Amino acid sequence: MKLNMIAKVKNIKSVFIFFLCSVFFSCHSDDDQSPPEDPMNGFWLIADKGYIVEITDDKDVVYSVSNAGCVVLNSGFKIEDSGITLSVVNDNELVGITDQSLSNFKLTRLVNLDERCLPEQLSKTKDPKINFDFFWNIFNDYYAFFELRNVDWSAYENLRDQVTEDNLYTILEELVLKLEDGHVGISDDEKDIDINSGTSILLERLNANLSGDLIIESEDDFDNIMIQKGRIIIQNYLGGSYESDDTETIIWQIINDEIAYVNIFGMAGYGTTINNELTTLNIVLDKMMNDIKMSGVTKLILDIRFNEGGFDKVSSDIASRFTDQQRVVFSKKARLGDGFTEDLNVSLGPKGAFQFTDDIVLLTSPLTASAAEIFTLYLKDLPNVTIVGENTNGVFSDVLEHVLPNGAQIGLSNEIYSDAQGEVYEAIGVGPSTANQVPFLSNDDFLNNKDGGIDKAIEVLNK
Repeated sequence: MKLNMIAKVKNIKSVFIFFLCSVFFSCHSDDDQSPPEDPMNGFWLIADKGYIVEITDDKDVVYSVSNAGCVVLNSGFKIEDSGITLSVVNDNELVGITDQSLSNFKLTRLVNLDERCLPEQLSKTKDPKINFDFFWNIFNDYYAFFELRNVDWSAYENLRDQVTEDNLYTILEELVLKLEDGHVGISDDEKDIDINSGTSILLERLNANLSGDLIIESEDDFDNIMIQKGRIIIQNYLGGSYESDDTETIIWQIINDEIAYVNIFGMAGYGTTINNELTTLNIVLDKMMNDIKMSGVTKLILDIRFNEGGFDKVSSDIASRFTDQQRVVFSKKARLGDGFTEDLNVSLGPKGAFQFTDDIVLLTSPLTASAAEIFTLYLKDLPNVTIVGENTNGVFSDVLEHVLPNGAQIGLSNEIYSDAQGEVYEAIGVGPSTANQVPFLSNDDFLNNKDGGIDKAIEVLNK
């Protein structure tokens, strides 16, 4: 685990983002367009994401589109190799399905590339002012949380006049950091640039109850304190051993005659490929749930305090083992022009031969991010679930990935998740009641070789 752990999540949650929804208003579609010989070949629009997808008999291309222009985002790949199945709805519409996504997505045919995306107009330049234009416009067109995060983006458009080759990334970093959003970042491998908007606020939260040598100031500090935390849990609460999947992404152990403990370290990494991720996960879950059932325990601790995220569908499949009835748990929508796409209601239902529905404590922390926060949305309203710990990170949206003309990659949040009551937890996170607040990292825990969160969970379960 690294100090820029929230930035790492974008590489997982953006795997399918190229293909997730409808059509951007600045591109033109034509319902009368005759299909090519292969009905999938041609140019297709994905609106709220700002993508044009070119499908050919050979390799496919994705173009990044904003009001600044057009850039090749990805080329030399085939969509189906990304774990996506495309089906023809009619001559001018495709629908895409993937096991890892919570929703299907629509692609609408273009007559040809948007006028800003003609081959001679594709932008590939290191000109700092042009790159600033693309950066500012991509956020202006697609970012969903300017108001929530109290940022007047229009006030910074005139920074273009100050941009030079030497200060481009200094100015972009200044803008990125204003958002304090762990799903916002910019990276340029050529210049060894890796900026994440949420790192500073995350460090502030992690260090809130630490002092002296325990303060986290570097990636090594972070790694070391996580190792210490893990050792305390394994040795003092799990008896030095545990069951796990092959990659130790999920571990479980019986603490005593009444309580079992499950730590879900990630919402990805269970399979050897994208295509077998969920199959492999559910084999592991079958074994874990059978172990819990056979133990006869009636209380459970679910620990996602270390969990940086992954695939929303992994979160769904794990959560389905802890409910015995179908229900709507949250909705999501994406920014589209000056408004949003229609709400997509997401439900959770039971899976597997056995669902644990007795008392559960869900442990959360500032590290609990992205797809791990989706897991909290799935479980938080269940009457048998109590949250203990700290508020989660507050970054629910899938990461929308775009590219600048100089090759730098940027990520941003453009989806809004709301719980079943319509509450939005972006920038706030889901957390416990005041009585159940326990810091993830504290001097007291390390000095006394204990885990206050697990201790509180046991106390809650024993009431």
